[in-house]
Amino acid sequence: METKFWELKKNPEAAVGEAAGLIAAGEVVAFPTETVYGLGADGLNPEAVAKIFAAKGRPADNPLILHIADPEQILPLTTGLNANARALMDTFWPGPLTIVVPRSAIVPDIVTAGLDTVAVRMPSHPVAAALIRASGCPIAAPSANVSGKPSPTNAKDVAEDMTGKVAGILDGGNCGIGVESTVVDTTSPVPTILRPGGITREMLEERLGAVEVDPALNGDPALRPKAPGMKYRHYAPRASMYLYEGTQAARRLTEAAIRAQKQGLHAGILCDDGVKSHLEENLRRGHSLEILSWGSGKPDLAEHLYELLRDFDRLDPDFIIGMGVDEKGLGLAVMNRMRKAAGYHILLAEEGKTVVRSGSGFPEFLLATGE
Repeated sequence: METKFWELKKNPEAAVGEAAGLIAAGEVVAFPTETVYGLGADGLNPEAVAKIFAAKGRPADNPLILHIADPEQILPLTTGLNANARALMDTFWPGPLTIVVPRSAIVPDIVTAGLDTVAVRMPSHPVAAALIRASGCPIAAPSANVSGKPSPTNAKDVAEDMTGKVAGILDGGNCGIGVESTVVDTTSPVPTILRPGGITREMLEERLGAVEVDPALNGDPALRPKAPGMKYRHYAPRASMYLYEGTQAARRLTEAAIRAQKQGLHAGILCDDGVKSHLEENLRRGHSLEILSWGSGKPDLAEHLYELLRDFDRLDPDFIIGMGVDEKGLGLAVMNRMRKAAGYHILLAEEGKTVVRSGSGFPEFLLATGE
């Protein structure tokens, strides 16, 4: 398949119009949102939606999100909205929030994975909104990557995965938030976060009061997913990844990096600017470590995480060691993604002791040095 590539800086109206024509004709087009790039098709056309699953290699029991451009567009998609759903729409739309509501009969089974609910969001990115309006339909769209790989936050990474698999790619530059939308189930007695994202738990609690977090976020493979990204391995680089968490995560990661360097290992190190600077001051010249920093805070980590994970694929380290952050604010979302990227290989570093919190144990190079 030939993939059309549009640079929106040149002629955005024509590009969006041409892309919308392809979607209306039942094709798949990648487009930017404020979170990550989406892989979009007519959400009410089962044959078109099937092309999304084929392009991504996505499991059929992983539901999709329907994207709309105006709040009233949700009404035909659901049998009803309760007070919590309306409060979230009024407060956070347009924006990086997806709400799960009872589905109506017009929503195809392939979109919902056979569930009696449907996930809907109204993106704030102007290109996404323009594309939805021009297409004349709700757009079903997961992230525009091969299933399991880190989500793309720029058109170059979309093209790497999707050239020849989809009809077109709209290049709208880099995404601002960098992690997928928060997904909240409004059909449960207490609103429940099914996937953390740019709208934090604290923001939701301020608006709704009590908010729960779904236990499936702990990675239980036996639980059926009610939202995208809950069940399968996601966001993963090719190399095995280990994640340090806890109050001493930065210190223990620094020590591990120095040990890897002494053994001449080609390791990837994912950390913030402070740890990177410290390592660069203390490592000998000519070391074989690949040290990538996200910046200085959680917003930087959210914005750059997927890009950095893809950079590690290009650098091809033997393994990656990552540094976790606390779960306050955006921390809940970025730690959800980092744990999945690491396959839940987590080392809990507290004062005086580091233990295996989950996964296969310590990496071999640490055991070899008496860890």
